[in-house]
Amino acid sequence: MRNQSVLISGASIAGPALAYWLTHYGFDVTVVERAPELRPGGQAVDFKGATHRTVLERMGIWEAIQERRTGTTDTVFVDTDGKRIGFISGDFTGGDVEILRGDLARILYDRTSTTCDYRFGDAIAALTETTDGVQVEFEHGAPRTFDLVIGADGIHSRVRRLAFGPEADYVRHLGHYYCVAGASPWQDGPRERRTSHGFNAPGRLAISGGAKAQQMYMFSAPELDYDRGDLDAQRRIVAERFAGLGWEVPRMLAELPGFEDFYLDSLSQVRMRGYTKGRVALVGDSAYGNTLGGFGTGLAVVGAYVLAGELALADSDHAVAYARYDEIMRRYAKIAGNANAGKLLAPRTARGIRMRNWFVSGRLFALMAKIGDNAANDIDLRDYPELTRTR
Repeated sequence: MRNQSVLISGASIAGPALAYWLTHYGFDVTVVERAPELRPGGQAVDFKGATHRTVLERMGIWEAIQERRTGTTDTVFVDTDGKRIGFISGDFTGGDVEILRGDLARILYDRTSTTCDYRFGDAIAALTETTDGVQVEFEHGAPRTFDLVIGADGIHSRVRRLAFGPEADYVRHLGHYYCVAGASPWQDGPRERRTSHGFNAPGRLAISGGAKAQQMYMFSAPELDYDRGDLDAQRRIVAERFAGLGWEVPRMLAELPGFEDFYLDSLSQVRMRGYTKGRVALVGDSAYGNTLGGFGTGLAVVGAYVLAGELALADSDHAVAYARYDEIMRRYAKIAGNANAGKLLAPRTARGIRMRNWFVSGRLFALMAKIGDNAANDIDLRDYPELTRTR
């Protein structure tokens, strides 16, 4: 192999999935993660369709996911008196199998921690590409040179910023923010069917008891300038946006300061013509993310499978492999291209809310969901392990 040492930035889903396949093909892999340790819990993620299942089965983790899957959560929309006015089935929002992000990350980590080097509590500070590799400076660790560098570090990817350019050039704000607070009800509870309740006001949605967390908020807003590290300031943003609303919102806001699990971010979409540049590549949300678009985790594991497989097929010639990866994933990643969860979940007008409630209860919504599920299988998935054994 010409390019054997690979640095992956990010240890959530895409990074460990890529590490699994790269070590399977004989690459020397290092994974760097800013968090001090593997992050447990988190919101629920899902997989849908034969393509996702095929990749998970080839990784040998399908059964482990089934063992730790969540139940199904239906969402009932209510008015200020708690009367049902709309409904979204958990069979739509939860895919074929749903699992907490932290549980999935643990499954992937357990299968890669002995075959690659994980470095928690550190991050990439600078990248300098040379003819022979990529010189990497870290925030804390000593500089090193790697043959290839892969960014699997989310929509706000530092690797993308360092190698491709400013976030504003590649990330489009979709007009809404969302917040999840409190551990998911599935964290310690039985895996049975649950019902969450959601209340809308124009441009706002509050959900109690959802699959992703005990509380979920969504609100329309232009891009906000806030400190991503100041959770108290972010809690104030949510409290201000939802002040004065009825239903159970006052109770929810009163509980909000007591939740250690808290996350606020924009609904955003990554738009790139290609996911590779020189010796650097992007996979998962850093390349084709669309917040709450419904396909992110599936795209991450499929993208990791394709990228590693093409590198193995090309005998680690990154120029050849990256070109094929770009071609395959540009087409497949279109499945996340048109979704905007904010428009569906937090319409900006009272009329829009009424139309949403009518829409999700009708046949057209069911048809749209079926079309989306079919799109998740719209890829010619190569059997890379078999191809690399016989080439």
